[in-house]
Amino acid sequence: MAASSKPTLGKNELSSIRELAEILRETDLSDIEVERGDLKLKISRRPAKQIISSQVSPGPAAIAQPQPIAPETPAPDSAVDMSAHPGTVRSPMVGTVYMAPEPGKPAFVSVGDKVNEGDTLMLIEAMKTFNPIASSKSGVVKEIIVSDGQPVEFDEPLIVIG
Repeated sequence: MAASSKPTLGKNELSSIRELAEILRETDLSDIEVERGDLKLKISRRPAKQIISSQVSPGPAAIAQPQPIAPETPAPDSAVDMSAHPGTVRSPMVGTVYMAPEPGKPAFVSVGDKVNEGDTLMLIEAMKTFNPIASSKSGVVKEIIVSDGQPVEFDEPLIVIG
């Protein structure tokens, strides 16, 4: 049986490509390059399209197209936009919000709860690391803008403390 000269991409590599493409899109960078062992990923952004290439050393480059990303659904209109409130806590990173310390446990905070500066409000998972998001001031939780499991971007409003 003859061995193929083209490298094949496994689920982990495809997942890494998609993750890097998403970071590229979110941050407006033009290139990202990552090396892990024999795997070298370079993702470049071109106007009106993205080209994603992967090269496994030694061997020819393989090109993969990213899967289309579903358009974001707009948030329901609320009577008052609290995201400009001076007590708004914003996301320090791109990741996924978790409102409780683990599945099945109560949320860290609810609307109406009193919080102190430094209290954990939620977790944001980024690159398989759970990062606690602490309250920047003491006060009462006025609004929780995000929901459990929601992806968030850098500087996105998360919660309002009054």
